[in-house]
This record gives sequence, structure tokens and C-alpha cells, in this order.
Amino acid sequence: MRLTPEEFERIIISALEGLPGSLKKRMENIDVVIEHQASPDLLSEMGLKSPFDLLGLYQGIPINQRGFYYGNVLPDKITLFRLPIESACRTRQEIEEKVREVVVHEIGHYFGLDEDRLEELENGEEG
Repeated sequence: MRLTPEEFERIIISALEGLPGSLKKRMENIDVVIEHQASPDLLSEMGLKSPFDLLGLYQGIPINQRGFYYGNVLPDKITLFRLPIESACRTRQEIEEKVREVVVHEIGHYFGLDEDRLEELENGEEG
């Protein structure tokens, strides 16, 4: 399933607007960008072989690791990789669901959650 760049961007905006207000209030100095797919250098750095293995990426310092000295820095960045997301989906609804999933996952990294905790939350486990 392929969307126009504008349609894909609207889906991301909708996913961000759909976040709980309590999270949105705590998010600051963060950019969300769209790239076609991860670069070969990025894939190599992450130990991945295929650009289809990476749907999204958080780059920055999670807010739970920032000290009093943190400030005057470039924004953290969440990147969504359009081609791998679209390739994993057959319908617009699936793309919308996958984008929401990736946005929430990467924002979880922004808040300092590790992969294990994110997986627990995604599977509905509390604790």
C-alpha cells in the first residue's frame, strides 16, 4: 500500500494529536521527521541488514536521563521510515495502526523506556 507524502504526514500528525494530553504536555524540543528508509550507514551502525527492519528511530537523550545541566541543545528526533511502514501494510487502516504503534514506541524511548518495558506495555502487561 502506498500513500502520497501528504497523506502519510497527515497520518503521523493524527497519531501525535491522539496521544494522551498528559504525555503531550511533557514533550518538548522534539522533532518528528519522515524519511523514505534508513540509510545503509544507519543500518550498519544498528547492526541491521535490511532497511525494512527499521520502522522508526528515536535519537536524543531520554528525559529521565537529563540532569539539571541539560539545556540549549538541538531537538531530540523521532524518524519514521515511510517505505518500510507502507511495505508492512496492505490497507490505509493498517498504515494508520502501524504509524500509531511506531509513534508510541519511539515516544516511549523519549520518556526513557527500554525495549523490554516497551514490549511489556505493548503486550498489555502492567507493572
